[in-house]
Amino acid sequence: MIACVDVDYRDAGVVSACVCFEHWDDGTPVVLESAIEIRDVKPYEPGQFYRRELPCILAVLQTLLTLPQVVIIDGYVWLGEQRHGLGAHLYEALDERAVVIGVAKTRFVGAEPVALVTRGGSCTPLYVTAEGLDVTEAARHIRTMHGNHRIPTMLKRADQLSRRHLPSKSPGVADA
Repeated sequence: MIACVDVDYRDAGVVSACVCFEHWDDGTPVVLESAIEIRDVKPYEPGQFYRRELPCILAVLQTLLTLPQVVIIDGYVWLGEQRHGLGAHLYEALDERAVVIGVAKTRFVGAEPVALVTRGGSCTPLYVTAEGLDVTEAARHIRTMHGNHRIPTMLKRADQLSRRHLPSKSPGVADA
């Protein structure tokens, strides 16, 4: 199973979403979709973004019955040689039991190793990093994902699910 995860920040907390599918070229989440509200979110600390986002991603992954073999995040796995990004912290938090692929829309100077992937008719690349899998192979998978645009369908679906999830009426955490 492959999972794309995304987090949407709101005034009252965040919504963390996960879209699961079986094959790289799947155009619909044939396994499952999940979105949860998280109200108690750490404030942003410059240079420590992962401290805010990592618990949100782990929370939505915990709604799954089994851990995916691959987790795709919106962001970087590595920010430079031996410099952990969100994805490297996620890989460690999952006890190295799942491959983590980062797909970023903007360049982060110094992020290495990184593979540039162009998709659809776009000339603007995606920046792919990975842990648990060679970055060249990770880039090949991202390139072959479903969709005719720069952003693969399943990544876009996770983003849409996190943005469109309606808040629950009860306080605390609600799952979808």
